[in-house]
Amino acid sequence: MATVNAGVVVLDCAEPEKLAEFYKGLLGAEETEVTANRIEIEGPRGFRMAFRRDVNATPPSWPRPENSLQVHLDFVVAELDEAERAIVGLGGRPVEAKDPAGPYAERGFSDPAGHSFTVRLAVAPTAPKQG
Repeated sequence: MATVNAGVVVLDCAEPEKLAEFYKGLLGAEETEVTANRIEIEGPRGFRMAFRRDVNATPPSWPRPENSLQVHLDFVVAELDEAERAIVGLGGRPVEAKDPAGPYAERGFSDPAGHSFTVRLAVAPTAPKQG
């Protein structure tokens, strides 16, 4: 028997309304719960996120080397260029200028509050990356 029945990824931020709008647009999600200090959304495939007001929230500094990456979100997309245009159009920004090492074609971004996330192609290539 599972100890936990369900989970929600919660991001602390100064402006949960603004961040909820970004992720609603990115995920095609709907608001499911709204209070003065927390907004929860759910995507069409059941992925849930919440945004909790923390007036003292400061954005992570990743990818700068003086502050290591502690956590990030990883999203699967069908096409990287299309995803990047949508993310930038919603207010996100690219944070990696070079191709990362590893088996996946992926790109790093930050949301409007500075939380890092990666988008990667749905299928890993059959051959290792060269380079």
